[in-house]
Amino acid sequence: MPSLTSNQVLDLFRRVGALLEGHFKLSSGLHSPGYLQSALVLQHPREAETLGAALAEAARPLKPDVVMSPALGGIVIGQEVARALDVPAIFAERADGTLTLRRGFSLTPGARVFVVEDVVTTGGSTRETMDVATRAGGVVVGAGSIIDRSGGDQGLPVPYSSLAQLAVPTYQPDACPLCAAGSTAIKPGSRA
Repeated sequence: MPSLTSNQVLDLFRRVGALLEGHFKLSSGLHSPGYLQSALVLQHPREAETLGAALAEAARPLKPDVVMSPALGGIVIGQEVARALDVPAIFAERADGTLTLRRGFSLTPGARVFVVEDVVTTGGSTRETMDVATRAGGVVVGAGSIIDRSGGDQGLPVPYSSLAQLAVPTYQPDACPLCAAGSTAIKPGSRA
């Protein structure tokens, strides 16, 4: 499969209306004038398959045994990456505010885990998912996402790949110029 360019990925987000402008509160708690609603892209099975296959190509040299994603945003893309790699896809979800494996999911001790997320901003959800994998006996061999909006500064301790990078500013809530101008941030994401 030919690889996708960053521009092709971002054009796809624009084409389906998944690149939003306004004033948003991200799952990291930061505020931003831009938001990527990956679910609007991933609702289209052929687009999800294409993105998953492209991200799987970056993961393939790491020889993962399983793909793990954080719920909810990473589930669909994680499934597609796992399908392209022909390995199981599992996900971690919140129970009492803590990300954990549920629904009977487990890892074989020493399983090579590739963590997949839809969008990485600070890398917090990815690191949290990596911690879940490690606690469950897995060895995290890498991580990836459709979009890296961290500016290359996600600070992950494993090899990381993304299909596209997008530089959209983020602000601490107490230093947000949008808030200072009287705008109220909305939270369109999946984590409350």
